[in-house]
Amino acid sequence: MKKVLIINGHQFYENFAEGKLTQSIIDRTKEFFTNEGFEIKETAIDKAYDVKEELDKFSWADHIFFQYPVYWMSVPWKTKKYMDEVFSGGAGTVTYKDDGRSRKDPSKKYGSGGLLKGKDYMLSLTYNCPETEFSNKDGFFEGLSLDEANFVAHKTFQFCGLEPLKTYSIHDVYKGDLDLEAELKKLDSVLEKNFK
Repeated sequence: MKKVLIINGHQFYENFAEGKLTQSIIDRTKEFFTNEGFEIKETAIDKAYDVKEELDKFSWADHIFFQYPVYWMSVPWKTKKYMDEVFSGGAGTVTYKDDGRSRKDPSKKYGSGGLLKGKDYMLSLTYNCPETEFSNKDGFFEGLSLDEANFVAHKTFQFCGLEPLKTYSIHDVYKGDLDLEAELKKLDSVLEKNFK
């Protein structure tokens, strides 16, 4: 049976970011994985976590589904803290052996010491900015694609040996006319492409 760790990286802010959209995405994702016969473990970072338990989950999982709202062009600060504590906490045991380089073998590349090889991850993101800001040389992100703008999150997982899957994102969550059901159908399509 395939095993997936679902990480809810939302951070609560009253009247601004209360987590309802993230929870809708998590619920739909759990429904998909349940219907596909996956074993599921979950983490809600904002509700506290234990580093050792999280490392056990990363060891156990075949796939990581990581949902978070993009705050100030990055992960929420509690989610960054989680990544620092968990990935660093697994040094030499779960997440990475070392940075991959070797004084004896100069062909060994930086970033190749991950211990989670053979596993993959999917980013699922919510943004206030419109989708048109990406891959647009005149846009706010100066021509960067969605994945390029989330380079740090991707590289953190890749440093630990995980392979990326197609990213899912919802845009314009405050000023757009969000059609949640249409967005969740798009999520279904990305999940099917990544996990079927």
